[in-house]
Order: sequence, then structure tokens, then C-alpha cells
Amino acid sequence: MKLQALSLRTKIILSFLVVIVVGGSLTLFFGSRLVKGTIISQAQAKVRHDLAAAWMVFNEKLNDIKEIICFTGSSETLRDAIENENREALCKYLCRIREENQLDMLTLTDDEGKVVLRTRNLDVFGDSQAHDRIVSQALQGGICSYPQIVPRSELLKESETLAERAYMEFVETPKAAPRPENKEDKGMMLKAACPVLDESNQIIGVLYGGILINRNYEIVDRVKEIVYKEDKYKGREIGTATIFQQDLRISTNVKNERGKRAIGTRVSKEVNQAVLVEGKPWIDRAFVVNDWYITAYEPIRSISGETIGILYVGMLERPYIDITNRVILTFAFLAVFLVILLLVILYFSTTRIINPLHHMALATQQIAKGDLTHKVEVQSQDEIGILADSFNRMTADLEAANAKLIDWGKTLEKKVEERTRELREAQAFLLQSEKLASLGKLAAGVAHEINNPLGGILIYSHLLLEDMDRESPYYENLEKIVKETTRCKDIVRGLLEFARPKEPEAASTDINELLDKSLSLVGSQSLFQNIRVNKQYRHDLPRIVADSAQLQQVFTNIILNAADAMQGNGTLTLRSLLDTDGKNIVIEFSDNGPGISEDNIKKIFDPFFTTKEVGHGTGLGLSISYSIIRKHQGTIEVRSKPGEGATFAVKLPVSGAIQDE
Repeated sequence: MKLQALSLRTKIILSFLVVIVVGGSLTLFFGSRLVKGTIISQAQAKVRHDLAAAWMVFNEKLNDIKEIICFTGSSETLRDAIENENREALCKYLCRIREENQLDMLTLTDDEGKVVLRTRNLDVFGDSQAHDRIVSQALQGGICSYPQIVPRSELLKESETLAERAYMEFVETPKAAPRPENKEDKGMMLKAACPVLDESNQIIGVLYGGILINRNYEIVDRVKEIVYKEDKYKGREIGTATIFQQDLRISTNVKNERGKRAIGTRVSKEVNQAVLVEGKPWIDRAFVVNDWYITAYEPIRSISGETIGILYVGMLERPYIDITNRVILTFAFLAVFLVILLLVILYFSTTRIINPLHHMALATQQIAKGDLTHKVEVQSQDEIGILADSFNRMTADLEAANAKLIDWGKTLEKKVEERTRELREAQAFLLQSEKLASLGKLAAGVAHEINNPLGGILIYSHLLLEDMDRESPYYENLEKIVKETTRCKDIVRGLLEFARPKEPEAASTDINELLDKSLSLVGSQSLFQNIRVNKQYRHDLPRIVADSAQLQQVFTNIILNAADAMQGNGTLTLRSLLDTDGKNIVIEFSDNGPGISEDNIKKIFDPFFTTKEVGHGTGLGLSISYSIIRKHQGTIEVRSKPGEGATFAVKLPVSGAIQDE
């Protein structure tokens, strides 16, 4: 059925609509990226500021410990107790200081770094702490405070409770980097030390102490309270803070699926690489336990500059994504409204253009009927007026030209006679060419003539075989005659198909449906009982114009060859897809048989070439398949290595037409 032509008004409106839609889409696309980039950039700037606030809280706590240690280390009470070797007074005074200031550790050494008193474990003393970098600096007269990783053996000297707090088993965390161990028994401590001086400013000891961060939530909760308050989004807390020991969460207010603090979970692989391995800050989106956050991470370093952990703050990404989506959706609704408004305005504004053109179209109909005197009224001096004036001049020229055509017609008759003579000569040449082409069909005719006596031989040999006793000595010979005659008939039929193939009958074809039909034809054969078929179809393939019967012949032939190659036991994979440029459909048939040697691949499409045993196959199947695919403007290729199976790839054009060869 012929489609109705579109009116000029419709074409103009559609043209403007395409321009508006394309321009609006591009504006919306780049605008959305700009809006998203701006909002996310602002969020990253905020989280960078939040990280600075977190460091302020972290360092403030470290300085508090330092001040406590310095104040206690400079007290006369401590100095007098040390000089008088009054252990009881030392114990009473330092234990009170530790408890009042909620320190996890407060320990005194002598001027050589040997422990004199541990306030949490009075029975363990006399060991040397001179190897400790913080204590060592205090022994040299310095005052310092740093985060420090404390081994389990040192924690046990202070208290079994501290060792238990530090011990953590890893919790499986999505996107975390793999680690060989599954637990951590060391602890991270904010530690400070200062020298204890006598009246002559000589060092008589070192006082050091600190708090264990593992399972201590004071710092992270203080950061959350200062920076994020109690803000929530859809029932979830917006902001979180965490202190990591290496990549392990030891102090956090990030919640897991059960609503508990995610202690024992680990940082993502990307952050691990950037912060712990490369020692760089990370300010970007990251996956935190079970959701995406806009995050900021910075390394925590020890007194020696070694990265021992990470300080983190982060905000839920979802609120910013939702804001971005709302802004983009608002712009989209506004764009749609403006498009509709512009189309309404365009519809009415085209009237001034369409009406004069409509009158001109009516005038052309009159001229087409032979009225060359019809004129168009000129109502304006714009382009349409110029067109009307030109139209009137054109009709005048046509009237003059009509007279010339009558004279030309008389001259044309003579030229027609000359052309007729030339065509007769060309026809004689074509008849001669057809005679020569007929000679090319002689081979096919010979095959056809051989086919008839072969049919008679086959029929009569079958009859003789049915009547002959199986015990007769001639039975086996006659059976061979039947078998070989059948094979000859197959060869002749294949030769006929190869020499004089049937012309394709083009129709709309679904490749996936055709593959299933081909499978159903052969699937019930005993050869396929132990073959597993793996279908990997792409279901949005376009339909193509092809001869489905001929393609089914090709697919069936390749499938049967694959089954023969696997000797009825293996996996056959059928795959349909579009190639990279989307112009061709590719159908692949893969088996896990013994494969094809390189020499045989070069000859596999040659007529009468076969690797099967004598009496099995004519060697024409793939030659015919190759001819059919070529007629469909396609290609057929083979990929194989001995011992690794074979893959036949048929490529057919999506928009190609079937050609005669």
C-alpha cells in the first residue's frame, strides 16, 4: 500500500521539531553533566573541609594527652616520689592521674628507659622501652606525641583488657583488597611522652601514656557531632567518620546492615592503593561497607613517617544524586513544555507560507491538464512573490516550447528508426551469447542424464536385495552395489545443486528462529543424544532479507558436520550477534571436537573435498553452503586448531540484497 505523502506544513514542523529536539537533547545532556559535576564538586569541597575538621578533633585529642603527660611529668609530687624511691606514693599518684584523665596507659621509666611502674599492671616492670621511638626521644630531652601501632606483647604488659580491645577478626567487606591474614591483634594508640627532670634539670625518668583507639569511639563521634550533627536522609545518617588501622576499621560510626558499628570491616581496594600504598589523599566517591559515599581519606603517619592508618570522613552520595536528578527532571519538563509551545506557534506562523504555495500547486494542476494560459496572482514581493512571477514566466516559456516539441517530434521519428536498427543488431549479438551460455549448462545436463539410469540401478538392486537370501554369497556384494549406487546418486544430486543452484526466494527472515528450526530438524537423530546445545542468541537482532530455506540448508549442514566431528558426544555452541559496526549479523557454530588441521582448512570449501571415510559424504555440502552464502552477499569462515574444536562463522549483511552470480 502506497503511503500518503506528507504535507509541506508537516514537513516544516517536523524539520523544526528535529532541530529543537536535537538541540534540546544536547543542551539537556551537557547541562545535566554540568549540574552533576557542579553539585558533586561542591560536595567534595565540603567533605574536604570536613576532613580538616576531623584532623582538628584528632590532633586536639593528641595534644590533650600530651598536655596531661607534660603536666604530670613536671609535678613536684612525681619528682619527689622518684627521688625518694617511694613506689607506693608513685603508684597512688599516677593511678589517680590515669583514672581522672581516662587514659588507657600511664607508665614511668627510669633514666635508661627501664619500666619502673605500670599503673594498669603493677606486677610487670623492669623491661626496657628505650627502643620505642617516642620514649627514646623523651630520653633525649624531647617532648613528643604521635599515633603508634603497639604490638600485642606490649599491650599484654599494660593490661589484658587492652589486648582484648585491640584484637579484631576481619569482617568480609565488598570491594576490599585481599589480605592473607584474617585477624588483627595489634592496636593503634595516641601516645605522648616527656622527660622527668630533677631540680638540676637532669633526666631521672620518662613518663609516657596514651589512649587505645581500637573500639574507642570518642574521636569519631565527636567529629560527627561537630560536622554532621544528627542530620539524616531517608532514615540514614548522612555523615560518618572512621579511624583505620592500616585498612581495618577500628573506630567508626559507619553502620552495617544490622545497624551496628562496622568494626572489623575494611576499606575499598582503590582507597587502599591510593592512601596506604601511594600515601596520597583520596577525595572522591567510594564504596563504604554497603553504600556509596562522597569521601575524604588521608593517611595517619607515625613518628617515623610511616603510614599506619587512615582518617576518613564521608557523606552519603544518594542525597546529592537525588538533587541532581530533580534538577535534571525539572529542566526536562521545562524543555518539553517549550517544545510544545514552539510547535503551536510554528503551526500558526506557517500559514502565511503555506497558503500562497497551495494556490501555486492548484495552478500547476491546471497547467498539467494542458491549460498553459493559466497565471498565478502575485500578492507579495518576497521570495514567494518572486517564485510566482517566475512560475508565470515559466508557463509562457512552456507554451513556446510546446510548439518546438511538435517540430522535434517529426525529427525524432527518423532517429527512432535508426535506433531500431541498432537494437536489432544488439539482439542478434545477445542470441549468440545465449547459445554460448547454453554450452556451459552441458555439464549439468550430463549429470542429470546420469541420474536417471542411476535411479533404475538403485531400484532394481534394491528389489534383488530384498528377494535374495541373506546367507547367499552374493548378498554382501549386492548390498555394496546398493550402497555405492546410493552414494553415486547423492554425488550427482550435489553436483546438480552446485552447477545449477536454485535461485533464492527473498523474504524477511529471523536468524534466531531459523537456527531453532535447523536444530529441530536434526535434534531427534541418535547422533545428537549425547550432544549438549548451548544457545547464546542476541534477541534484538534485526530481520534480514534472505532465502530462509537455503540458509536453513547451510545451518543444518554445518550442525551435522559438527556432530560428526564430535562423534555424537560434546558441546555445540550456537551464537548470534551483531558485528562491531552493526552492519552484519554473525552466526557462529562452535564444537569441542578434534579440530581441523591448517592444510584441510585451506581446502575445506573445495568441491568433493571431505575428511570423512569413503562412502560417508560427497564433499559438496560446504561448497554448496559457500555458494549460497556468497549469493546472500555474505561470507563463511573457519577458525580451528587441532585438539581445540572448530568454529564456523557465517556473516550476513543486515541491509544487503540477494544478488545473482
